[in-house]
Amino acid sequence: MKIGIDKIGFYVPKLYLDIETLAINREVDPMKYKKGLMLDKMAVAPLNQDIISMGVNAAHSILTKEDIEKIDMVLFATESSIDQSKAAATHLISLLSLKKNIRALELKHACYALTAAIQFAKNHVKENPESKVLVVGSDIAKYGIKTDGEPTQGAGAIALIISKDPCIAEIENVSGLYADDIYDFWRPSYSPYAMVDGQYSNEMYKKFFLESYEDYLKKSRHKKEDIDAFIFHIPYAKLGLKTLSLIEPNIESNLYQYFNQSIVYNQQVGNIYTGSLYLSLVSLLEQGEMKDNSRIGLFSYGSGAVAEFYTIKLVNGYKNHLNKIYHEKLLENRKALSIESYESLISTHLTNDIKFEDENESYCELKEISHQQRKYNIKAV
Repeated sequence: MKIGIDKIGFYVPKLYLDIETLAINREVDPMKYKKGLMLDKMAVAPLNQDIISMGVNAAHSILTKEDIEKIDMVLFATESSIDQSKAAATHLISLLSLKKNIRALELKHACYALTAAIQFAKNHVKENPESKVLVVGSDIAKYGIKTDGEPTQGAGAIALIISKDPCIAEIENVSGLYADDIYDFWRPSYSPYAMVDGQYSNEMYKKFFLESYEDYLKKSRHKKEDIDAFIFHIPYAKLGLKTLSLIEPNIESNLYQYFNQSIVYNQQVGNIYTGSLYLSLVSLLEQGEMKDNSRIGLFSYGSGAVAEFYTIKLVNGYKNHLNKIYHEKLLENRKALSIESYESLISTHLTNDIKFEDENESYCELKEISHQQRKYNIKAV
């Protein structure tokens, strides 16, 4: 039985900061960000969008009534959790009109949790072949004003449906794994901003790639030539490019062409933590030239740290099940922020007793926080 990605979609908020605007204001050569990090724009969440609303918007773009009838598990991966107890996944039950005979939970491990959720979903479908699993990754990456990590912020959500007989890609069975106890990137519960040892984190990212990739090759008995494209978790695109060069020194290789196609969306959005790798996947499938039955290698990394390298195999006709036009319009129809508006947004921390005007610019928006509870508005369709 083939199990894998039946549908995939993403959502990004309506606002962005041009990376050149940030560089000029910070008195940095814009090329340091545009070429040095390979970034163009940074998605910024307005105050009426949080991880819940973004996750709902991503999921709503791919769900049908048939999907909702078959979904008996929803997994929500995030490292931007808004509650230490209530799982983000439970919000999706009401906001997406999911049935209540369902398992709903939230997963956290830095940027790796969405990959873990996908593997859990695959195993669930293996035991329950008629079911479908909704998997969501939603995050707001924030490092604070004038920090080293500032240009690598972002916001957005990814949603996938995992099922048997998938329309997009089969998830293959072998994973290469590597984990260790390190502090390269972390965010204590009392801090609104992440902390990072940048150089060390970059070194660990590349080390963990090599370790998990070698573990995959050993277990699968595949060779590099058996993999048609490699995609990466993208905190910033240049890190993925440098990591690819560790195994492919020939820059004329097709692997570099596919890599460039896989980062088109990431360069317009920035880092979305759990969803970053899968935004690369959508970009490769929609902006690239992958043939049916191609094998794609995915490198997932979560600071702290754990890495997984695994492969998917595209099915016949996968391009017929993508949402390229919708995603391109989503990116095109955003509004550019001034540096002042951007700084005001990312330095504002929501508390209790807040209400927002109904803007009706997205399917789901945060409406208010009252009695320490979040309430959302759903656009009538």
